[in-house]
Amino acid sequence: MKKLFITLTILLGCYNLTFAQQKGSVDFGADVGLNTSFLYSSISSSSIILGFNAGLSADYYFSRSWSIKVKAIYDQKGYGGGNSQIGDGPVNKSVDFRFNYITIPVMANWHFGRTGNWYLDFGPYIGFLTSAKETSNNLDVSSAVSNIDAGLALGIGLKIPISKHQKFFIEYDGQSGLTNAYSDSYDKVQNIRESINIGIDF
Repeated sequence: MKKLFITLTILLGCYNLTFAQQKGSVDFGADVGLNTSFLYSSISSSSIILGFNAGLSADYYFSRSWSIKVKAIYDQKGYGGGNSQIGDGPVNKSVDFRFNYITIPVMANWHFGRTGNWYLDFGPYIGFLTSAKETSNNLDVSSAVSNIDAGLALGIGLKIPISKHQKFFIEYDGQSGLTNAYSDSYDKVQNIRESINIGIDF
């Protein structure tokens, strides 16, 4: 029992190590996550499709509580339940469309909590289309998809120290597009993406 108490005390002590950064310091990070995404319009919404993301980040501290975070993310978006037709063949009404982007968010990052281990970030993002396919037939549909996806990003996360200079983190990250996902769509449709990510700061 005594050994268990000592072990728990050490673990809690590690967890409560200060996260406070000095002005001018920079945290670099790498993370991966699971995405859910769909297309939204004022008329209707599509079905959700699963994907993943992987990214790198740099977080520059202006003070102990505020920083600016810039990320570069490989981001899988898209939607399910779409329509597809090859030539004069039948219309398939239950196919998935996968849009892949390199996304760059620039976000204000507020660090809060007793030890500053929680954070809330928010700001604009811009995504550059790298490929777009109808997955059932592996059809390239990039000519119909806008090259740029821009919108607003919001995230909240928790950092846990694993060494003197490294922190494990888990976060929720959401993106809401403001631009039209399709280049020739009469009705405006927007990318909506949510993800749960894990990563390391160092």
